[in-house]
Amino acid sequence: MGFFKEIRKNVDLYILALPGLLFLLIFAYVPMSGHLLAFKKYQLMNGIWGSPWVGFDNFKFFFQGHDWIQVTFNTLFLNGLFIIFSLLISASIAILLNEIRMKLFKKLAQSIIFLPYFISWLVVSLMVFAILNTGDGLLNKFLITLGLPEVAWFQKSGAWPAILTIIYVWKFAGYYSVIFLASITGISSDYYEAAEIDGASRFQQIIHITIPLLRPIIIMLALLGVGRIFYGDFGMIYGIVGDNGVLFPTTDVIDTYSFRALRQLGNFSMSAAVVFYQSIMGLICILVFNGLVRKIDKDSSLF
Repeated sequence: MGFFKEIRKNVDLYILALPGLLFLLIFAYVPMSGHLLAFKKYQLMNGIWGSPWVGFDNFKFFFQGHDWIQVTFNTLFLNGLFIIFSLLISASIAILLNEIRMKLFKKLAQSIIFLPYFISWLVVSLMVFAILNTGDGLLNKFLITLGLPEVAWFQKSGAWPAILTIIYVWKFAGYYSVIFLASITGISSDYYEAAEIDGASRFQQIIHITIPLLRPIIIMLALLGVGRIFYGDFGMIYGIVGDNGVLFPTTDVIDTYSFRALRQLGNFSMSAAVVFYQSIMGLICILVFNGLVRKIDKDSSLF
């Protein structure tokens, strides 16, 4: 009765939320039924429901070798780098933009920084190849002018975690900086006025007012990032690295591994088992991280 009373009381708000709820239901919850493939021997003629059950046999494909350790580590390591550096740099950008007093220059700088977010990964991959390829790459041409030897970047697997992090930050820092800038704008000017009366410099105001008040939004974005820490950015990594096996030791993530398994073996069930493992580990990760946040600062947790 309490549920229906709540619906009647706020019916207008629930009607406004209905399109978003339907979108979430159709594109997020209904597709979860596809996880059944991980426990079946999928046969195209029989469909998902008619295919026979095989229990955990499909998971042997993933866990019998050592590939699952490598791709899991790569996924966590790369996403950890993406989360840490994107949040740090985007927060720094937002603080610097907030200090700009010329409105025209501020808007122009914000637009330029935000622009890479709209560039597709396919275009980014072509840009990366034009910069890093051996022979006529821009970076290698620059090294030659300095009297340094060329570097075969697409054969240096150890350098690619840093390269991918730079690319990710370049693309998403502007997007996250807008979120931080909106949070900074919402900070009451009374704090800064009181600090100025006490003789605090602009740098001291940033350190003791702006950054501490940005902590809740930083924690929230970190939680959202951790919730997808087991999901590698497939469009980014496959678009840039592709099937370059030389770079797999440091760039092959769960998403690209499962895609190649599906493409090469054509086995939907085995690929579904990898994705199911990915989903379960992601759920466990966000529950653990959110629990830690609740112990430190209950108001900053998601639930």
